[in-house]
Amino acid sequence: MVRQIIVILGDQLSPDNPALRAADPSQDIVLMAEVGGEATYVRHHPQKITLILSAMRHFAQELRENGWTVHYTTLDDPKNHQSLGAEIIKIAAQHKCTKITLTEPSEWRVIDDMTALPLDVTLLPDDRFFASHGIFETWAEGRKALRMEYFYREMRKSTGYLMEGEKPTGGQWNYDHDNRKAAPKDVTHPGPIPFTPDEITRDVIALVQARFDTHFGTLQHFEYAVTRANALRALDHFIAHALPRFGDYQDAMLRDNRYLYHSVLSPYINIGLLSAKEVCDVAEQAFKDGHAPINAVEGFIRQILGWREFMRGIYFLKGRDYVQSNYLEHDRPLPDVYWGGDSKMLCMTKAVEQTRETAYTHHIQRLMVTGNYALLAGVDPHQVHEWYLGVYADAFEWVEAPNTIGMSQFADGGVVGSKPYVSSGAYINRMSDYCKSCAYKVTSKKGADACPFNLLYWHFLMRHRNRFANNPRMAQMYRIWDRMDPDHRATVLAEADAYLEAEVPRTDH
Repeated sequence: MVRQIIVILGDQLSPDNPALRAADPSQDIVLMAEVGGEATYVRHHPQKITLILSAMRHFAQELRENGWTVHYTTLDDPKNHQSLGAEIIKIAAQHKCTKITLTEPSEWRVIDDMTALPLDVTLLPDDRFFASHGIFETWAEGRKALRMEYFYREMRKSTGYLMEGEKPTGGQWNYDHDNRKAAPKDVTHPGPIPFTPDEITRDVIALVQARFDTHFGTLQHFEYAVTRANALRALDHFIAHALPRFGDYQDAMLRDNRYLYHSVLSPYINIGLLSAKEVCDVAEQAFKDGHAPINAVEGFIRQILGWREFMRGIYFLKGRDYVQSNYLEHDRPLPDVYWGGDSKMLCMTKAVEQTRETAYTHHIQRLMVTGNYALLAGVDPHQVHEWYLGVYADAFEWVEAPNTIGMSQFADGGVVGSKPYVSSGAYINRMSDYCKSCAYKVTSKKGADACPFNLLYWHFLMRHRNRFANNPRMAQMYRIWDRMDPDHRATVLAEADAYLEAEVPRTDH
């Protein structure tokens, strides 16, 4: 008689999964299921689907080798109901077992599906994060504004990372001012380790190609790690070869170098192949050993201990309706350029091209290129949210939605950020080499060759002047605008209007 069924989700592939720790392999069985519904509720990138399915199959194999009984439903099983809930009900009936245990899912959608099952369902707290829901709620209670920087400082104190007693190592909490160097002429790091697909992964690739060939993205060069052993190799490679220069160039972009000194470890952390703690541990040790400078290590740890934890806290604090936020009332459809449509903007073309071919771009490409463009153009933030959720290998709603709805699109009205992250083409020019080869001229403020970011930047500010004119971080830009020649201002706004109607028309995609 089976005592309970342990459900393992595709982003819970950790040996220290709380549900596994609470189970007995001599009495309990593990259920894992590949279901079409999880691949299509948004149209996920084929490489993302392949990563998760292959990692699931490898994890199931490792569980069996460690003495677990695993019931595994493959995507192409003719008896597969293609719904996680339906598969759980089916397997529970087969084993005459009504007790289901799993680690709390990371998305409201799945939590609601699991708690609605006509079974005895137990959701265990996901303690693979540094901050529990309770810790974040206690920190947030009574605050007028929720700012990552202050949450991050509390996390540093509670974990002890880069701390000397009660003070931060080096005397500063963050080293952002050291981490905004323009793109280097030469990058000495070859990028993350490419992993050659094994037989299991090749089978998954063939399956995904057959089932999801209409989804945006290619599978020609699938190189992700799909096992914990290889994810650890990827971590070691980053620490040894890229971390020392990560800080300096973490905001830089190069048209012919997709990774610079970025780790590309977020997919592995987010599906459980690596733990956030072990990644922060080895990064801190690299500083202690004198291998990497404080600005690099602090900047890297902040992305995990700060932003990653803060995003999860916001997602669960704000609840199920957060993803529907639209504070700025933007309503234009996502332009075709996001699906690979023709565009004269080299920065957008390169970011989308990389997304299609690798299911990855780094955070500045997402925030200040594709995100900035959507915000300036007034694109419906929910469409932007679904695009990011679908096309990136590391995107799960708990971390993607606050980054998109909050930080990128300011659709939450300032819950995450104190101002919209908008910029003209000057920022992209300073941090990349895109503008040198673009058909538009970043130095042109108006006219046929003017960079669209230059036109749309002022258009955005004028559309939302009532909202932002008194924002202390934006008031200076309105003063600059007011000092411009009236004819120049009228031309800029008219050309921006014409551009939007031509490139981002209010019609269905």
